[in-house]
Amino acid sequence: MQKYFSLLLLACFTTLIANAQTREIKGTVLDAGNRATLPGVIVLVKGGAQATRTGHQGDFRLTIPAGPVVLQLRHSRYHTQEVLVKAATRNIVILLQPAQLTLNDATAPVKKEAEKVMQRSYGFVAAAEAAPVMMYAPPSPGAYGDYNTEDYSPINENDFHAVTNQPLSTFSIDVDRAAYSNIRRFLNNGALPPADAVRVEEMINYFDYQYKAPTGTDPVAIYTDMALCPWNTRHQLVRIGLKGSTVAADKIPPSNLVFLVDVSGSMNEPNKLPLVKQALKTLVRQLRPADKVAIAVYAGAAGLVLPATPGNEKTRILDALDQLQAGGSTAGGEGILLAYKTAAENFMKAGNNRVIIATDGDFNVGPSSDGALQRIIEKERDKGISLSVLGFGMGNYKDNKLELLADKGNGNYAYIDNFEEARRTFVTEFGGTLFTIAKDVKLQVEFNPRYVQSYRLVGYENRLLQNEDFNNDKKDAGDMGAGHTVTALYEIVPAGSKATAANRVDPLKYQQRTVVSSPANEVLTVKLRYKRPADSQSRLMTRVLPYQLQDITTAPVDFRMCAAVAEFGQLLRNSAHKGQASYSQVLALAKDAKGDDPEGYRAEFVQLVKKAALLQPGSQVARE
Repeated sequence: MQKYFSLLLLACFTTLIANAQTREIKGTVLDAGNRATLPGVIVLVKGGAQATRTGHQGDFRLTIPAGPVVLQLRHSRYHTQEVLVKAATRNIVILLQPAQLTLNDATAPVKKEAEKVMQRSYGFVAAAEAAPVMMYAPPSPGAYGDYNTEDYSPINENDFHAVTNQPLSTFSIDVDRAAYSNIRRFLNNGALPPADAVRVEEMINYFDYQYKAPTGTDPVAIYTDMALCPWNTRHQLVRIGLKGSTVAADKIPPSNLVFLVDVSGSMNEPNKLPLVKQALKTLVRQLRPADKVAIAVYAGAAGLVLPATPGNEKTRILDALDQLQAGGSTAGGEGILLAYKTAAENFMKAGNNRVIIATDGDFNVGPSSDGALQRIIEKERDKGISLSVLGFGMGNYKDNKLELLADKGNGNYAYIDNFEEARRTFVTEFGGTLFTIAKDVKLQVEFNPRYVQSYRLVGYENRLLQNEDFNNDKKDAGDMGAGHTVTALYEIVPAGSKATAANRVDPLKYQQRTVVSSPANEVLTVKLRYKRPADSQSRLMTRVLPYQLQDITTAPVDFRMCAAVAEFGQLLRNSAHKGQASYSQVLALAKDAKGDDPEGYRAEFVQLVKKAALLQPGSQVARE
């Protein structure tokens, strides 16, 4: 018993000593500029093991040693800061300074230009030497908490339209494929994508289809066919395919390119700025002596890192890319202005003038509203300078903003989730990425009520046009690059079907619609308008689809593949029109439609479908 009391006394004494050697401190971390609370700040004892992070209100509690202690605070968008906490302090408020743009010493020859931009834009020059950006290894996933601020524009899925009421369907083409690689990122990370991240047309157009190149004077060829719809066999599926003419590498006009790189703090992650550098390096290695490249960056302000440099000075360009570092807030609007100014100063009248922006889209300083950015981009587009967008990263990715920028800038939009996607964009499809063969490409489809009761366009929700826009040459539309393919699918309800998919409209009181005579087997007519790159007046092309009845399993390989992709997209969206769609059916179609798959993209698609099925509760494939 005496031994027991001795041990108890020793334990109590030890606890008292330990408590006397530590203390609890409470604190709040604020933005030094606007005094906003800062969640996700890492707070640690310098030289010690104690650490925590601030909560949603910027608050934290931390047990620290007794006596004076130095706390270190870290956040990707703020300067790392050290604060001395005196022995008597129990509560503390800490202000963090937003990181300002700093340029590496290797870019000293162009620092003066960056300082001029900062002076014009903000009325001051950042004192980089006095407050350097502290670089550190990014924390492990989740270290900053689950602050997912990714943003996607809502998609209001296309519905069925009765041909007697709306015989015309008009839309702009879309050659972007960012949605597919973004979906791939979600699935590879073990998560289903948000419904609004699923743009079915971009999934379909991610894949190359073996349409024959145009042989006439037009730079675009049109193809049509039809088969039974796999997810609703009472309906039929119409495919419209476009193929752009190819251009030999030595015939592609010279390029005046400006790389606009986001180096703000939000880009300080392995799948952001380091991947940006890899992606742009693949493009630099494709450049010719006649091409020119400039590099602009933006964070707290914008700066020119490399003036326009000939494409054969690759070492100089690559060195400039290597020197880029992340830190600061995100003045995206200021960066775009600087990039356009640089492109205009080196404008090539007969060349490809293009700004290529690489970012996660998280603009938060300067002109950053959609309206302000759109007006800037449209103005420069009309001057002949295009804007292409490369999206990177996760967690704070702004897909809605980046899609808008590329759309209004007459450029491509790609999401780069890995190096292979960068290689495809800038090596495999170099000409299509940079050289436009047809601009403002619009499609208008007229359905024959003798064969079609109702129809719906699969995807392209954000590319729809008014019927009157088709003949309006002032209306902007999508562009086609050299060798690009575009595919659109319509799900149609055959005439005479007892099932009515479209909502009914009351009969008109003052006029009646009559069906005119037409060739016996015409299901629909496709009209296409396009402009040559240097023209302001459009040209018209037409193509008729004759009636045919075939099962999707006997349709051409490419038709089966795009049908499988469309069905997969509807499953991911949980579409109201998915009918009898299933992951098992998608796999059956896709496995039988790999065809010639030199890059392995179709084989990869099969694996992604399997991953999605495993993530979907109750999926039949998941139980197999």
